Amino acid sequence: MLKLEQALLVEGKYDAARLANLVDGTILTTDGFRVFRDGALQKLLKRISAAQGLIILTDSDAAGFKIRHFVTGLVGAENVLQAYVPAIPGKESRKAEPGKEGLLGVEGVNNDLILQGLETALASKTTCQQKTAQLRPITYTDLYEWGISGTANSADSRRVLLRRLGLPPRLSKKELLQILNTLYTYDALNAEIEKIGR
Repeated sequence: MLKLEQALLVEGKYDAARLANLVDGTILTTDGFRVFRDGALQKLLKRISAAQGLIILTDSDAAGFKIRHFVTGLVGAENVLQAYVPAIPGKESRKAEPGKEGLLGVEGVNNDLILQGLETALASKTTCQQKTAQLRPITYTDLYEWGISGTANSADSRRVLLRRLGLPPRLSKKELLQILNTLYTYDALNAEIEKIGR
């Protein structure tokens, strides 16, 4: 089991039950969109995130990102580590129909991908602290020059890259830059992008 110092926030009880078998730590839920209107839950999240930090792990669909952005704004980005699961088509076994976007939620994604998302989030904290000046960071200009931001057809190119890297398609430009700098050096990512162009 992965031991977490930070509290882990997921969307619902099925996600929490699934994660209870993978992590040792505090697991909280937003109860879906309840977090938008429940003042007591909001206060709890603020207190816990200030005291021990918060890892947010939501589904890779639009609803998951809406919840993720709301909670991050509520508790402060400095208190949050972002964990992601890739956007994988499918439906959970307990459901008769797939979700609106036809993607697996956290509860339906395999254990290795969930643990990888959590470990990447944890690594982002130490990586940001340990990166040396000699490593060239990935910048917004690089995203533009690679054609994955701010150019004609950049949205399509970005989707192809994110699918190849196993990342969700809804990342904002800022989120994308943070994750890429956590997971890759400039040279390693440049090599991945060159492979796509072949």
